[in-house]
Amino acid sequence: MTDAPLAPAEFNAAVESLLSANVRPELRLHSIPSPGAIAPFSRAFAADVVTGSDEIAQGSGRFILLYDPDQADAWGGLFRVVCYAQAPLDLEIGLDPFLPKVTWSWLIDALDGRRASYVRPSGTATRAISSGFGELETGSDNAHIELRCSWTPTTADLSGQLEAWGDLLCQLAGLPPAPGAVSLSAKLRERG
Repeated sequence: MTDAPLAPAEFNAAVESLLSANVRPELRLHSIPSPGAIAPFSRAFAADVVTGSDEIAQGSGRFILLYDPDQADAWGGLFRVVCYAQAPLDLEIGLDPFLPKVTWSWLIDALDGRRASYVRPSGTATRAISSGFGELETGSDNAHIELRCSWTPTTADLSGQLEAWGDLLCQLAGLPPAPGAVSLSAKLRERG
């Protein structure tokens, strides 16, 4: 049995910056297992957007930080952020043909609004309309939006990257911008 390599100081600093990020209080954020085969070092989080006392998620997503010195040329840097965000929609909004472009613009606006320094953004925005049948028939169609994206941070301070992703996730869930936020490390301590 071999010991896992120690994480480089630059990766540890990046993770610390994520833990110091100020996230919106509507985000229920927690650590999840990181993908092991994509990069030698990674850290992953999942979140649900929850409002009101019913605690029903109105949106959800994942934020994954990858670190691989061997991918620096392909990624444009040592780090790569890979994200997923999805939320249910009113059917009328789901039918709007401009929704994918608007969703992508929300990501870019969120990154720029948090002054998150990045290059090489890429991704897909998918809107889906579903109809239930048999036991799942409700008499009405449902819609949701899904964004899968990635970008390369240009600094090891990634707090703005995570904050931007949280802002995007809340916006997809239909929440207005919020002035108050709670640090990620406080959120993780809440979960134990």
